[in-house]
Amino acid sequence: MTYAVSAALQTAIFETLATDPAVTALVGDAVYDTVPSGPRPELYLALGPEQVRDQSDMTGSGALHEFVIRVVSEKSGFARAKQAAAAVSDALHNVDLTLTRGALVYLQFAKARATRARSGDARQVDLTFRARVCDGAPVTP
Repeated sequence: MTYAVSAALQTAIFETLATDPAVTALVGDAVYDTVPSGPRPELYLALGPEQVRDQSDMTGSGALHEFVIRVVSEKSGFARAKQAAAAVSDALHNVDLTLTRGALVYLQFAKARATRARSGDARQVDLTFRARVCDGAPVTP
């Protein structure tokens, strides 16, 4: 098993979302690894929890990452959160990420869950994706 590609995968996903025109049209620059304290934007994305399982084989080390992208709307109703969730899903669909270490074998949508977030009017959509990676020499852009 290897967890060595995790940071490279997270960086590539973050950069993809932070630069995707459809995503940024909805959330601007509100794509976070850690949500800042204090007032929050009306609509934002946060990289969420991750689970990793060994996917090594005879050809080398690998891992299956299951991670969450959380879409949060501080306003009532799910419409804006679902629009942003769709943009995230589109941005990551069949994307060919270049990693600074290892390589992406595939990235696919796994599931989504729409709920009320915390208390009050806030809504959130948790999008779960699966990414299979293999380790190796760093990939140079």
